[in-house]
Amino acid sequence: MSDKLKILSSQGRFPSWLHRRLPQSAEMFATDAILEKYRLNTVCEEAKCPNRTECYTKKTATFLALGKECTRNCGFCAIDFSKKPAPPESDEPERIAASIEELGLHHAVITMVARDDLPDQGASHIAAIVHAIRNHTPRTTIELLTSDFSGDWSALDRVLETKPEVFNHNIETVRSLSPRVRHKATYERTLALLRRAKESGKCLHIKSGLMLGLGETAEEVHATLLDLKTAGCSIVTLGQYLQPTRNKLIVKSFVPPEQFAAYADFGKSLGIEHIYAGPWVRSSYNASLFVQPTSFSLSGVVK
Repeated sequence: MSDKLKILSSQGRFPSWLHRRLPQSAEMFATDAILEKYRLNTVCEEAKCPNRTECYTKKTATFLALGKECTRNCGFCAIDFSKKPAPPESDEPERIAASIEELGLHHAVITMVARDDLPDQGASHIAAIVHAIRNHTPRTTIELLTSDFSGDWSALDRVLETKPEVFNHNIETVRSLSPRVRHKATYERTLALLRRAKESGKCLHIKSGLMLGLGETAEEVHATLLDLKTAGCSIVTLGQYLQPTRNKLIVKSFVPPEQFAAYADFGKSLGIEHIYAGPWVRSSYNASLFVQPTSFSLSGVVK
């Protein structure tokens, strides 16, 4: 890391490529009102996503299922931690499906908190959400961003049986940093889960993503991209990690856009079909890009 980036990191200042104007429109408030109407949680809010305003303006959001308290306490994530979260709400699948219909979403992204406290890790609840969406808006494509189900492959298979167009599970970081960055999930188990999802043949795309700026080297990023390709990923996202709260991991470096572009080129050279890389890219940001035709401009580097 250059001296300039070290200074930026230690002083908490953002480089020029991380400054942008956030859009404002009536659509943002309309999205917020619909989410409030159906009493829904979003990862946009709970994880303090920097793209929330932009996405709400486009009348889209990433739904956070199974509550807003996670049974894991990862070093990068702002979602609240609890050993015993509230039980799943039985009407949540119907509420999510109804909100998707009212928002007019052509592509819906459902993520979840880890629920290690539940017998099936929350898999049956996620499956119920997919079924409810299919009943309300059968033409809506679905992307599921799940936990690793603690390696319970029967739970994973229950989710895969719903045949989401995109199955997503993030590897988050490179192998050497994984024990420090993630609470319970492991690098190897993530790869095993992605391989099983790919081998099931039940999803159009297998997707994963990682954050940069946590202290990884370029060689480690290259190795991770190769691992994801070998595991069967056809979509990979890379974005800049930003410290969400003071008690979370600090940013070690700010990765410039040209480095993201170089990583995208490397991923394409490995044969990864779609790479979405850029400072503002997040796992579910502009998620419809590779599933549905889109007309919006992109903040990231798409390869």
